[in-house]
Amino acid sequence: MRFEQCGLILNTEHYISCVGFYRDILGLPVMLEKDTETERLTAFDLGGTYLMVEPGGQAVTQGRTSENGPVKLRFNTCHIAEDILHLRQHGVTVSHQHHKWGETAEFHDPDGNRCALRSHQSFGR
Repeated sequence: MRFEQCGLILNTEHYISCVGFYRDILGLPVMLEKDTETERLTAFDLGGTYLMVEPGGQAVTQGRTSENGPVKLRFNTCHIAEDILHLRQHGVTVSHQHHKWGETAEFHDPDGNRCALRSHQSFGR
C-alpha cells in the first residue's frame, strides 16, 4: 500500500467547543472546514497528518481513562512549561509528571478525550 496522507477522525458530542479547543487553545492550523446540510467537519494539520473533528460522538464529562478511551492525542513540545501554563490560563486542568526520560502533561479536551504534552526528545532516550 502507498498512502498519500494519514489522519485521525474524532467524533465529538460538543463539536463547536472541541473545534475551538483544538484551534484556539492548542493552536492547530485549520486545513479544511465544511458546514453543509449533509456534512459538518473541521480538519486540523497535525504535524504532517490530520485530525478531523466531526459531530456524532459521546462526551465523558469526568474525562476518559485508558480503559474507556484507549486513544490519547500526544503533542511533543520543546516548551512544555510554557504550554502547561498556557493550558491552565485557559481553564484546562493539567496533570504534570516528571519521568527519567522527560516530562508529560495530561489533560482532556471538552469531550473528555485524552490528550498529553510530551517534552520533545528523540524516542529511545
